Amino acid sequence: MTFTSILVHAEPDAAASPRLACAVAVAERFDALLMGVGAELLQSTAVADPFGMLAMEWQGVMRQQLEDNLKAAEQTFRLHAGSLRTDWRTLYAPPTDALCGAARAADLIVAGGAPLTGADYWRQADTAELAIRAGRPVLVAPPTHRTFHGDRILVAWKDTREARRAVADAMPFLKRAEAVVVMEVCTKDQVEAAEFHTSEVVAHLKRHGVEASAKVEVEADDRACVELNIQAQAMAADLIVAGCYGHSRMREWVMGGVSRGLIQAPERFVLLSH
Repeated sequence: MTFTSILVHAEPDAAASPRLACAVAVAERFDALLMGVGAELLQSTAVADPFGMLAMEWQGVMRQQLEDNLKAAEQTFRLHAGSLRTDWRTLYAPPTDALCGAARAADLIVAGGAPLTGADYWRQADTAELAIRAGRPVLVAPPTHRTFHGDRILVAWKDTREARRAVADAMPFLKRAEAVVVMEVCTKDQVEAAEFHTSEVVAHLKRHGVEASAKVEVEADDRACVELNIQAQAMAADLIVAGCYGHSRMREWVMGGVSRGLIQAPERFVLLSH
């Protein structure tokens, strides 16, 4: 079980650098194809111009800017990729839609964490929407420059379909890890069930050759994300594996508390599956 193709969205600005570096590190580790996507779409604008000349001129300027952005994104991608095997795609579409489509040919998507200031649907991919829609695991890179290792991994367990999917999707990382902890955060009345859940997951992982241990922490639900990061820090884990919980409400993606915290304020790398 391995990753053979890694998909990443490239942009011309510095905000894309952490996710590109992460994608390169994962592609190198698994000797995988690195797939880069440059995607952008012109936003339709309404200009009050009875003769249409100003609107045509403005559209021309914007289209040239779009082409320049996409060329610069490809240059940035190739600079990061170096000698890796690559596949580049230029797509004239909103980035989230473009990546969800391109994911049909990929095993893993690498995306950026933390919403960018003034996020632009026409130029920037929405990490939460990718995790829900793409049908592939999404590795979220924190906005600060970190080197991805994945040697020590924390599995954020919740007895749900999404968490089970996340463990299965993360297996290539888990099988290479030096230490894995399966942790469930629960209330006092759920401890016995949580201990049973985590012990079963540990047994499952060991059957796959993954050495793992279980941990249960008693805390309120709204403290779950904090406790996960505390444990990850304590064990020097740079990767958290978690199910992604959320649903669509008229194009607004409503995320569960832990999912939202891990995406919007990632302190380390996070693998999300839905």
